Amino acid sequence: MNVGDTLPPLEIAVTRTLIVAGAIASRDYQDVHHDTALAREKGSPDIFMNILTTNGLVGRYITDHLGSRAVLRKVAIRLGVPNYPGDTMTLTGTVTAVFGNTVEIRVVGINGIGQHVSGTATAEVAE
Repeated sequence: MNVGDTLPPLEIAVTRTLIVAGAIASRDYQDVHHDTALAREKGSPDIFMNILTTNGLVGRYITDHLGSRAVLRKVAIRLGVPNYPGDTMTLTGTVTAVFGNTVEIRVVGINGIGQHVSGTATAEVAE
């Protein structure tokens, strides 16, 4: 990989099941991630994805591209607009640095209302 290389985009359907399952799997029982009525009471139009699910999807995006021998060393993300059910998030990535077997990739995730996530992931790829 070389600086400037781009990863193919990955489209992820943001389903109610994905949002709820991600919250449960990460032990995030906040009602805004599973209860539509309570999410609306708190000012959200619907339930929304938690940061741990987004973090996992970013990691999956990187390791799916780099292969089974890749080891994530660091994922640093920042959330923007929420991921609501019924939308699609498209992840894209650009290589920003290469140090021997280690690569840093800038990742952005866009959905129908804007940028959901941005950040970097650093991975080591065994030879």
